[in-house]
Amino acid sequence: MAKQGPRKKVPKELAVINADNCTGCESCLEVCPVDCISLKTMHLGVKGNQSWCEIDLERCVGCEVCVHIPQKKTNPYELTVCPWDAIEMVPTENVAHVVAQVGGPPAYIQENWDRLVGTAQHLAELRVGS
Repeated sequence: MAKQGPRKKVPKELAVINADNCTGCESCLEVCPVDCISLKTMHLGVKGNQSWCEIDLERCVGCEVCVHIPQKKTNPYELTVCPWDAIEMVPTENVAHVVAQVGGPPAYIQENWDRLVGTAQHLAELRVGS
């Protein structure tokens, strides 16, 4: 279980998952050292479900482990975690804009605007202020 409490510092970059590319395979969820990734599902009735992973920006430490497996600097091969290339590291100052664009289906983003985009904007303000 990840530590709870106030953040000591705001990371330079935060991970953002492009919901359109994410299949909900949960490979990122398995490697996250701070347990900030969760699976989201929208029930679409007869047509089925849409699943994707979402990062809790308040808990993300910007470690990049969800993007690629850390290796020795001399190793020319990078092992990526997401087979669908759905995760990118975004400068904290730009996260609110990116989450608003690719953080989930438009209806989901609108319904969760304060939690998703509002949190990202708050972290950007903290980053600029530090």
